[in-house]
Amino acid sequence: MSKIRSDIWCAAFIRSQNDLGNFCVIAKKGHESAGQIWIEVDHLNNSFSLFSPAPMLKYDIEKYQFERVFEKRLSDALENEVKEKITQEINFDPDIWVIALEKRDADIGLELV
Repeated sequence: MSKIRSDIWCAAFIRSQNDLGNFCVIAKKGHESAGQIWIEVDHLNNSFSLFSPAPMLKYDIEKYQFERVFEKRLSDALENEVKEKITQEINFDPDIWVIALEKRDADIGLELV
């Protein structure tokens, strides 16, 4: 068994965030089954964060073999810094998903390394 498909994971994450009262949408669709997932967070105070998949060497693969693990790439950044980093990644890998989330605090409910 492998990790859940990217499209299903994104749909579930978006629904859970919206159910919590946070505005969350797909900003860019990627490959349905295997696209990486990046999450840009607008903290509604002119600061942004960016989360991306964590490299496998940063976590216990056995423990998280069925889960997606993320790392915080940017914190308290400007919007253009986040957009630039996402654009660089899209130029490298056009199959990524980008989720846009508006949430005041930094805890987005994901497993982080």
